[in-house]
Amino acid sequence: MADELRGKKVAILIAPKGTEQVEFERPREAVINAGGTVNVIGEKTGQVRAYNHDLEPGDTFTVDKSFDEVSADDYDAVIVPGGTVGADRLRGNDAAVRFVRSFFEQGKPVAAICHGPWVLVEAAVVEGRRLTSYPTLQTDIRNAGGIWLDQEVIVDNGLVTSRKPDDLDAFCAKLVEEFAEGIHEGQSQSVTAAR
Repeated sequence: MADELRGKKVAILIAPKGTEQVEFERPREAVINAGGTVNVIGEKTGQVRAYNHDLEPGDTFTVDKSFDEVSADDYDAVIVPGGTVGADRLRGNDAAVRFVRSFFEQGKPVAAICHGPWVLVEAAVVEGRRLTSYPTLQTDIRNAGGIWLDQEVIVDNGLVTSRKPDDLDAFCAKLVEEFAEGIHEGQSQSVTAAR
Protein backbone atom coordinates (compact mmCIF):
# COMPACT_ATOMS: atom_id res chain seq x y z
CA MET A 1 0.00 0.00 0.00
CA ALA A 2 1.33 3.38 -0.98
CA ASP A 3 -0.28 5.18 1.95
CA GLU A 4 0.63 2.91 4.89
CA LEU A 5 2.77 5.63 6.45
CA ARG A 6 0.76 8.71 5.47
CA GLY A 7 1.03 11.24 8.28
CA LYS A 8 4.03 9.45 9.86
CA LYS A 9 7.29 11.32 10.39
CA VAL A 10 10.43 9.20 10.52
CA ALA A 11 14.00 10.09 11.53
CA ILE A 12 16.92 8.39 9.80
CA LEU A 13 20.42 8.76 11.20
CA ILE A 14 23.58 9.48 9.25
CA ALA A 15 27.12 9.65 10.59
CA PRO A 16 29.60 12.39 9.67
CA LYS A 17 31.53 9.70 7.78
CA GLY A 18 30.97 6.03 7.13
CA THR A 19 27.22 5.36 6.86
CA GLU A 20 26.59 2.59 4.34
CA GLN A 21 24.78 4.26 1.44
CA VAL A 22 22.43 1.45 0.43
CA GLU A 23 21.39 0.90 4.07
CA PHE A 24 20.56 4.59 4.27
CA GLU A 25 18.90 5.07 0.88
CA ARG A 26 16.71 1.98 0.64
CA PRO A 27 14.92 2.34 4.01
CA ARG A 28 14.48 6.08 3.40
CA GLU A 29 12.91 5.36 0.02
CA ALA A 30 10.68 2.67 1.54
CA VAL A 31 9.24 5.17 4.02
CA ILE A 32 8.72 7.82 1.33
CA ASN A 33 7.12 5.29 -1.04
CA ALA A 34 4.73 4.30 1.75
CA GLY A 35 3.64 7.95 2.10
CA GLY A 36 5.76 8.91 5.12
CA THR A 37 8.02 11.91 5.66
CA VAL A 38 11.71 11.41 6.44
CA ASN A 39 14.17 13.76 8.16
CA VAL A 40 17.89 13.04 8.00
CA ILE A 41 19.45 13.56 11.43
CA GLY A 42 23.20 13.92 12.04
CA GLU A 43 25.83 15.66 14.14
CA LYS A 44 25.31 18.94 12.29
CA THR A 45 23.31 20.19 9.33
CA GLY A 46 24.84 20.38 5.87
CA GLN A 47 26.21 17.81 3.46
CA VAL A 48 27.48 14.37 4.51
CA ARG A 49 29.04 11.71 2.30
CA ALA A 50 27.84 8.13 2.58
CA TYR A 51 30.09 5.18 1.77
CA ASN A 52 29.86 1.91 -0.11
CA HIS A 53 31.38 -1.26 1.38
CA ASP A 54 32.78 0.89 4.24
CA LEU A 55 35.67 2.27 2.17
CA GLU A 56 34.43 3.61 -1.16
CA PRO A 57 33.07 7.18 -1.13
CA GLY A 58 29.43 7.35 -2.18
CA ASP A 59 26.93 10.15 -2.72
CA THR A 60 26.39 13.15 -0.49
CA PHE A 61 23.17 13.72 1.44
CA THR A 62 21.72 16.71 3.24
CA VAL A 63 21.36 16.52 7.01
CA ASP A 64 18.04 18.20 7.82
CA LYS A 65 18.56 18.59 11.56
CA SER A 66 21.24 17.96 14.16
CA PHE A 67 20.78 15.73 17.19
CA ASP A 68 20.71 18.85 19.36
CA GLU A 69 17.67 20.16 17.45
CA VAL A 70 15.44 17.10 17.70
CA SER A 71 13.55 14.92 20.15
CA ALA A 72 11.80 11.57 19.80
CA ASP A 73 8.65 13.60 20.51
CA ASP A 74 9.01 14.97 16.96
CA TYR A 75 8.94 11.56 15.24
CA ASP A 76 6.93 8.37 14.98
CA ALA A 77 9.93 6.06 14.37
CA VAL A 78 13.68 6.01 13.79
CA ILE A 79 16.01 4.13 11.41
CA VAL A 80 19.64 3.38 12.27
CA PRO A 81 21.62 2.37 9.16
CA GLY A 82 24.86 0.43 9.28
CA GLY A 83 28.34 0.90 7.97
CA THR A 84 31.13 -0.12 10.33
CA VAL A 85 32.64 3.34 10.66
CA GLY A 86 29.31 5.16 10.61
CA ALA A 87 27.70 3.01 13.31
CA ASP A 88 30.82 3.31 15.47
CA ARG A 89 30.71 7.10 15.18
CA LEU A 90 27.01 7.16 16.05
CA ARG A 91 27.47 4.98 19.13
CA GLY A 92 30.23 7.34 20.25
CA ASN A 93 27.92 10.35 20.02
CA ASP A 94 26.04 10.78 23.32
CA ALA A 95 23.30 12.89 21.71
CA ALA A 96 22.67 10.23 19.05
CA VAL A 97 22.53 7.48 21.66
CA ARG A 98 20.11 9.46 23.86
CA PHE A 99 17.94 10.20 20.83
CA VAL A 100 17.63 6.51 19.90
CA ARG A 101 17.09 5.45 23.52
CA SER A 102 14.18 7.87 23.84
CA PHE A 103 12.27 6.03 21.09
CA PHE A 104 12.42 2.88 23.21
CA GLU A 105 11.35 4.81 26.30
CA GLN A 106 8.29 6.09 24.40
CA GLY A 107 7.45 2.70 22.86
CA LYS A 108 8.05 3.94 19.32
CA PRO A 109 9.28 1.65 16.52
CA VAL A 110 13.01 1.40 15.79
CA ALA A 111 14.72 -0.23 12.80
CA ALA A 112 18.47 -0.99 12.72
CA ILE A 113 20.51 -2.89 10.16
CA CYS A 114 24.00 -4.39 9.91
CA HIS A 115 26.28 -2.50 12.37
CA GLY A 116 23.42 -0.17 13.41
CA PRO A 117 22.56 -2.31 16.47
CA TRP A 118 25.83 -1.10 18.04
CA VAL A 119 23.89 2.09 18.79
CA LEU A 120 21.19 0.02 20.52
CA VAL A 121 23.79 -1.75 22.65
CA GLU A 122 25.26 1.62 23.66
CA ALA A 123 21.76 2.89 24.48
CA ALA A 124 21.22 -0.09 26.83
CA VAL A 125 17.98 -1.18 25.16
CA VAL A 126 18.63 -4.76 23.99
CA GLU A 127 18.31 -6.74 27.22
CA GLY A 128 15.88 -9.63 26.71
CA ARG A 129 15.20 -8.63 23.09
CA ARG A 130 15.46 -10.86 20.01
CA LEU A 131 17.49 -9.21 17.28
CA THR A 132 20.05 -9.72 14.57
CA SER A 133 22.92 -7.71 13.11
CA TYR A 134 26.08 -8.14 11.13
CA PRO A 135 27.53 -11.35 12.61
CA THR A 136 30.56 -9.65 14.21
CA LEU A 137 28.22 -7.81 16.62
CA GLN A 138 26.67 -10.95 18.11
CA THR A 139 29.01 -11.07 21.12
CA ASP A 140 28.35 -7.39 21.90
CA ILE A 141 24.61 -7.99 21.69
CA ARG A 142 24.72 -11.10 23.86
CA ASN A 143 26.94 -9.36 26.42
CA ALA A 144 24.31 -6.59 26.58
CA GLY A 145 21.61 -9.18 27.35
CA GLY A 146 20.16 -9.48 23.86
CA ILE A 147 19.19 -12.72 22.12
CA TRP A 148 21.12 -12.73 18.83
CA LEU A 149 19.72 -14.79 15.95
CA ASP A 150 21.04 -15.34 12.42
CA GLN A 151 17.97 -14.44 10.34
CA GLU A 152 17.38 -11.97 7.50
CA VAL A 153 14.92 -9.92 9.54
CA ILE A 154 13.67 -10.11 13.11
CA VAL A 155 10.70 -8.20 14.48
CA ASP A 156 10.39 -7.98 18.26
CA ASN A 157 7.65 -5.74 19.57
CA GLY A 158 8.43 -2.70 17.39
CA LEU A 159 12.15 -3.42 16.97
CA VAL A 160 13.13 -4.41 13.42
CA THR A 161 16.67 -5.65 12.73
CA SER A 162 18.52 -7.20 9.79
CA ARG A 163 22.04 -8.47 9.14
CA LYS A 164 23.31 -6.88 5.92
CA PRO A 165 22.42 -5.22 2.60
CA ASP A 166 21.24 -8.56 1.13
CA ASP A 167 18.40 -8.44 3.68
CA LEU A 168 17.12 -4.99 2.69
CA ASP A 169 13.95 -6.18 0.92
CA ALA A 170 12.73 -7.97 4.05
CA PHE A 171 14.02 -5.20 6.34
CA CYS A 172 12.22 -2.43 4.44
CA ALA A 173 8.95 -4.38 4.24
CA LYS A 174 8.94 -5.08 7.97
CA LEU A 175 9.94 -1.57 9.04
CA VAL A 176 7.05 -0.11 7.04
CA GLU A 177 4.70 -2.60 8.70
CA GLU A 178 5.94 -1.86 12.24
CA PHE A 179 6.05 1.91 11.69
CA ALA A 180 2.45 1.79 10.44
CA GLU A 181 1.38 -0.02 13.64
CA GLY A 182 2.73 2.80 15.80
CA ILE A 183 3.38 2.53 19.53
CA HIS A 184 4.49 -0.86 20.86
CA GLU A 185 4.20 -1.00 24.62
CA GLY A 186 6.83 -3.75 24.82
CA GLN A 187 9.55 -1.46 23.43
CA SER A 188 10.09 0.24 26.78
CA GLN A 189 10.49 -3.03 28.68
CA SER A 190 14.07 -3.46 27.44
CA VAL A 191 15.28 -0.04 28.61
CA THR A 192 17.85 -0.87 31.27
CA ALA A 193 20.26 1.12 33.45
CA ALA A 194 19.85 4.90 33.24
CA ARG A 195 22.21 6.63 30.84
